[in-house]
Amino acid sequence: MNTTPRPPRPGEDAGPVPVTEVTGPPGASRPQASPASSRSPWRTAFFAVAVVGLVIGIGWALLGSKLLVVRSVVVTGTRLVPAATVRAAADIPLKLPMIRVDTQAAARRVEGITQIQSATVRKSWPDRVVITVRERTPALAVAVPANTPGTAGYDLIDPDGVVVRSVRVRPAGLPVYQTTAVPGSLRGNPAVAAVVTVLHEVPGPVASSVATVTAANAEDITLGLSDGVTIVWGNTSGAREKAAELAVLMRTHAHYYDVSAPGTAVTK
Repeated sequence: MNTTPRPPRPGEDAGPVPVTEVTGPPGASRPQASPASSRSPWRTAFFAVAVVGLVIGIGWALLGSKLLVVRSVVVTGTRLVPAATVRAAADIPLKLPMIRVDTQAAARRVEGITQIQSATVRKSWPDRVVITVRERTPALAVAVPANTPGTAGYDLIDPDGVVVRSVRVRPAGLPVYQTTAVPGSLRGNPAVAAVVTVLHEVPGPVASSVATVTAANAEDITLGLSDGVTIVWGNTSGAREKAAELAVLMRTHAHYYDVSAPGTAVTK
């Protein structure tokens, strides 16, 4: 008998499709999860613990260890102010963890010293702090009133009018700023700043001969030379024109020159 199944006629249901189960060799087990996937939670935990330990170690090294602490404070740039005074003002104690050093705050404290114009503080790892200062430079001498007891002959001021130091004898080459104001009250005085600017504007031979300077204000500056010559310079504007006219006029060997208004110079 022919047992070959015939194909279904049109419209006739073919019936369920037989499902063949694929099996492996006898005794084979079902696939298991990979060892890597089963160990992944432990690996993650291990790395997490390692990171936490690393952070704790770094924190201990920076904050608690005795390895990264301040062992020396070096001061550079000082001439007038003792290095010990700078260190005391900076207030950076030895054995302080380097990470706790506030360099900006220390610089501000150092700049509180009158003779210091600016200061920078930096960390030099692993255990040193370096303080670099820029001291104020005297530009003018101001005579101290004779009736002031226990004082020196002159207060030396910088371009900002700050008293840098006091001396009994005026340093050579430092002009005397003639004023009735008390030296300590000249800080921030615009006339002082203008006088220093003019001293840098006048021709070199003239500048080296200036003995006295007067300035009723920043617009009216007069120079007195060591040989008795008077130069009325005026304000700080037109320096090149004034210097050129003065060079020509001084050939007349007069004792008075007024170049405060370029183009209308006056000699006597």
